[in-house]
Amino acid sequence: MQARGAAWRRSSRGYYVRAEVDGERPEQRIVEAAAALRNGLAITGWAALRWRGGRWFDGLTGSGERRPITLLIGTHDVLPQPAHAIRVCGESVAPHMFDVIDGVPVARATWAVSFEMRYARSEYTAAKILSLAAYDDLVSIEEMREFFIDQSSWTGIPQARKALTWAEENIWSPSEFDLGLQLYVERHHDRPLFNRPVFDLTGRHLFTPDLIDPIAGVVLEHNGPTHRESTAYGADLQRWGHYAEHGLEAVASSSFDLRDPRLLSQRLRDAYRRAERRRDHQRSWTIDPPDWWTPTHTVALRRSLSRDQAARLLRYRAS
Repeated sequence: MQARGAAWRRSSRGYYVRAEVDGERPEQRIVEAAAALRNGLAITGWAALRWRGGRWFDGLTGSGERRPITLLIGTHDVLPQPAHAIRVCGESVAPHMFDVIDGVPVARATWAVSFEMRYARSEYTAAKILSLAAYDDLVSIEEMREFFIDQSSWTGIPQARKALTWAEENIWSPSEFDLGLQLYVERHHDRPLFNRPVFDLTGRHLFTPDLIDPIAGVVLEHNGPTHRESTAYGADLQRWGHYAEHGLEAVASSSFDLRDPRLLSQRLRDAYRRAERRRDHQRSWTIDPPDWWTPTHTVALRRSLSRDQAARLLRYRAS
């Protein structure tokens, strides 16, 4: 048998791949799980969203452990797989709710997002899932609101509907959602805007902070663990000078702050106190875009872009 030997590994019952194939990659895991579908329906949850182009759905927990791939099977069987690799779900789904993409049957984005939101550990986690799916325009908040109408009796629907209140359509990373939640829910400030461009009073674009509280005049920027070593660090320092020049109070956060938010909370309190003293000063900035600006802060706006506009205005997705 050709597949015998150290050059091959068994991916599932009756299927083998070359040993050098990286079985940890989400896409490879999905392909191998799909081979277990015999007469079943489709892959759903995070794996379906990843297969549809959802960048942030990597199949890992916050601690780095692999999440199983969920198979919608109805009443059909699946070929045996390692218990940690897949889980099966008997939720019935109509045939029009899944597609075959590059040979892999996957649930529609609305169904996959609903599954993740309904079984999330909290309404805030559910909101984060929807927000991350909206990043790649897989779904919009309004589409999910309409989708939930037909799932009124399904497991987890009350949580999923509550999560719509917290979801955003313009976060560019998971950390941004966590920061916004801390600012709005835990610190009780006004709801921030995510990646909203700021202009001077003549309509010139100044900067696009990660988060901005336009009422208080406070911006919040998140720096990843390797940010200080990145080539963007110098540009960031220059931008921070521009924040001060235009009377905005800026606060930096890091991955450490998300694990232990006490220090960030203190910096936020200080920034809001300083911003309060600026309230009576005339602002030299605005979040109202000039007529020539093409906004992209909602799923609907991004979907309406031409191919050339999308390549230019959504280039941050390629980074």
